[in-house]
This record gives sequence, C-alpha cells and structure tokens, in this order.
Amino acid sequence: MKALIYTGPGMPSWTDAPQPEILDDTDAVVRVDAVTICGTDLHILKGDVPEVTRGRILGHEAVGRVTEVGAAVRTIAPGDRILVSCISACGSCRYCRDGQYGQCLGGGGWILGHRIDGTQAEYVRVPFADNSTYRLPEGVSDEEMVMLADILPTSYEVGILAAGVRPGDTVAIIGAGPIGLAAIMTARLYSPKHVIVIDIADSRLEAALKFGADTVINADRQSVRGLVAQMTDGLGADVAIEAVGTPATFEQAVQLVRAGGRVANVGVHGAPATLHLEDIWGKNLTITTGLVDTHATPTLIDLVANRQIDVAPMITHRFSLDDFEDAYRVFSTPGDTGALKVVLTRHH
Repeated sequence: MKALIYTGPGMPSWTDAPQPEILDDTDAVVRVDAVTICGTDLHILKGDVPEVTRGRILGHEAVGRVTEVGAAVRTIAPGDRILVSCISACGSCRYCRDGQYGQCLGGGGWILGHRIDGTQAEYVRVPFADNSTYRLPEGVSDEEMVMLADILPTSYEVGILAAGVRPGDTVAIIGAGPIGLAAIMTARLYSPKHVIVIDIADSRLEAALKFGADTVINADRQSVRGLVAQMTDGLGADVAIEAVGTPATFEQAVQLVRAGGRVANVGVHGAPATLHLEDIWGKNLTITTGLVDTHATPTLIDLVANRQIDVAPMITHRFSLDDFEDAYRVFSTPGDTGALKVVLTRHH
C-alpha cells in the first residue's frame, strides 16, 4: 500500500509501506476512505515532537470501512463504515473508566501517527477498536465525519466545555484557524451573548464571521483589550479561548477575561508562557488546559447528522490520496492558499 511517511524534519513522503495486519485481538484494520491533515502534523514535520521517529506513518483522523477485526472485537465488523478517533482508549485503566481517554495508561491516548503508524495511508491498524471507533449513521458524508475525528471534539471539550460557556456569556476566541472556527460553532450551542474572534489574518477573520462570530478584531491593527473592554462595560470577557499556541496569545487570553472569568487553553504550545500571578492572583480566574478525550464524539456525530451544526464549510481544499504531498503544501501555507481544512479521499 501507499502511505505518508515521516522521513525527518521537512516534507513527508507518499511512498510504499507494508500493509497493516492484526497484531492484538482488540485490533481492527480499516480501509481509509477520507483523511485530513492536522496542525499537529505540521508540528511533527518541524521536529517539535521527538517521539515521532523516522519511518512513522503520520495522521490520526480518518473515516473508512473495516476490512478485518481481531477475535476480541465486538462492536464493529468487516464492512462497517466507521470514524477512527484521534484518541485510542484501552477502556479499563483509571483514566478510561473516568472518560479521560486522552490520558489512557493502558497503551492508548494519542498514539496514531505519534507512537504507532497512523491514518495517512490506504489502510490503518486501529488498536482497542471497540473503544476507539464509531459506527456512522446513514446520511452523513465521509468529509463531514472526518471533521469529528479531532478538530470538533478538541474545540468542544478542551474549549467550550472546559470553559463552562453559558447562555449570555461574552466569549473571546483568540485564533481563527480551524480550531478557533470550530470553537465558534460549538460555543453557539450555548447561546452566548457575544462571540469575539481575534486574529491577524483578514481572510481568517472573514471566515470567522461566516462561522458565527459577532465581532472580529485584527490584533495587528486594533487594540484588542480596548475593544473587548468597550464591548463589556469595562469588565472583560466571561470566557477566553486560546486557539493558537504561542506565549503571546496565552498571555493575551488571561488579560482579556473579567474577574471570575475562565480561560481555556486549546492551542499546542512549544515554548514557555508567563503566568502573571502578580497581576491576577486576586481575580478568581479559572485556567484550564487539556488534551482531547473524545468523550463528546457521539454527541457531535448526532448534532451533525441532525443538522444542528454544519461542518462542511470547514473544508476548503480536496485532494485524492495520491496528492498527499501537494495537500501538505497547501495546508502548511494558509496565508497564500486560504486553506482551513483539507480532505483527501480514496478513488473508489
């Protein structure tokens, strides 16, 4: 088969790789029909994730058909159309029993495209298949569903749920990339009073308005703190969601919330950020961080299937699997290409 293989920092290679096989009774092998690229994959290509070794097949999100299952697999069978989650779950460790699958101690967590071969291939082996895949309802497309492998649950769980977004809240979202746009959509489920989105790229701010932002602010040209204060009678936002992953944006998120406010960090950070406790120790702030657990994936599948949220506009570019290297080039230069999410599909 063909697969997208990490050959060291720089561009990956779409090349021949061994066909995956069942290694454990709880495994499934899945034919990949739709797959996407994550911002985390770009971090890997920069060399930011040392656990990813040369020769690893990248990717942790896919929709496809089951081709084979291990003897212990009970919930899916060959021929089933499924979503492969970005998080694998053993199902029995203390964290899995608590629904915190991202922290799995039994060999799961974020392993696909990280510690084992991933989904950017024609076929993938999925460990703990009963707990790490979801059978898909009729009437939803592969493209829609692949948005629920990572980006939607990450924004919803680590952003909206962790921050406790409530009706009437003013929500400031820093970053209008795919995670920030997904945060707008899922924040809207809770009837916020005002959703403010901050970025430095006008094209992404335009996208934020289409996804449901009430106000957008270009941080390069406008006073973010001044405008947020003006919109909140000087108090600050009830919730700030950090969806970029830089020291400056994390510190900005803390500055933007009112006393008693909540800051949810969703961005992946590769450098230290300063927490100004000398300024905020008396402000009763709640600051959360997190890796997605995907416990909300069934809920999100139902919401998309019942047309409560529309994820299709997230997809700006489409490719076949054989065009993986081109897809990476487009996705990694959004300023030039306008890319939000790219989807690659198998030619049937």
